[in-house]
Amino acid sequence: MNGRERFLAACRNQPVDATPVWLMRQAGRYLPEYRELRKKHPILELATTPDLAVEVALQPLRRFDLDASILFADIVLPLRAMGSDVDLVDSIGPVVAQPIRTEAHVDALSPVRSRNDLSFVMEAVRNLKGELRGERALIGFSGAPFTLASYLIEGKPSREFIEAKRFMHEQPDAWHRLMAKLADVVTDYLQEQVRAGADAVQLFDSWAGHLSPADYASHVAPYTQRILRDLRSTGVPRIHFATPTSGLLPQLAKLDCEVQGLDWRIDLDAARKQVPTPVQGNLDPAILASSATATAAATHGILAANAGRAGHIFNLGHGVLPETPPENVALLVKTVHEASRTVAKVAA
Repeated sequence: MNGRERFLAACRNQPVDATPVWLMRQAGRYLPEYRELRKKHPILELATTPDLAVEVALQPLRRFDLDASILFADIVLPLRAMGSDVDLVDSIGPVVAQPIRTEAHVDALSPVRSRNDLSFVMEAVRNLKGELRGERALIGFSGAPFTLASYLIEGKPSREFIEAKRFMHEQPDAWHRLMAKLADVVTDYLQEQVRAGADAVQLFDSWAGHLSPADYASHVAPYTQRILRDLRSTGVPRIHFATPTSGLLPQLAKLDCEVQGLDWRIDLDAARKQVPTPVQGNLDPAILASSATATAAATHGILAANAGRAGHIFNLGHGVLPETPPENVALLVKTVHEASRTVAKVAA
């Protein structure tokens, strides 16, 4: 099997010759070649210039035998298309000059036609698809409504999400209008990525785990579920990933998707007993950034926890950290393929 075949088979819970592996943030700050590009180009320029976005996405594939590539973009791009004055500030992250505080602010956000308003993303998808030549899978992605809403309301990255939670509870009608708008935009954005050539799509809800189970159920899950259900007709695997969400796993297990991403805060075997779909994960990124010995041991541990079951895509429990040695990534990819291939042969 080539990487694309291996990845798509695992997404569909089918037998594979080895466990597929890709890494969130596999393109980025830990690679010297990426840092060289960043000396010349701001991150939004990289994300909005198709040739540069393709180059960044290909950089890790030249080094490592990864089974999938993920589109290089940023979750703020749909927000900018909606009229938000969000910018990416080095060492901070997304910063919104005028955060949402009222229903009028919600109503001021524009609808988006991704084919036109985010055409540069679709061009990057098409070009990257051509570069992969069917040998590796291409994953498209978007931020989920709650994570996007959190940035719009907080105005910057947060640890407590006080403003977002206050808005959710003090202005529930405005909150639901905002989430509905974002769900429409995200659905259209991911559908267009599939039309442009994405083999699978991943919905990132980076901050969902900061909610209580009750708030997640009433204020977030319906919009996530709506997006995933609307994407079913695309026919491509739908991956949902949220963190830190071990306490929400019973709810996440009910989402309409082919693959559920797991962070490192739950044992993979325990998660597989709760989640009916294939799973993706779940090495702690800090271990990958530590020693080669620790990386190899933890990788073998996760494969052992999966015990050769179909429907496992190896990944981190979040993104690659900037401090990560590239040689550790090479070791991880090699270890996953070789060790899981041995297990597959024994099982056969």
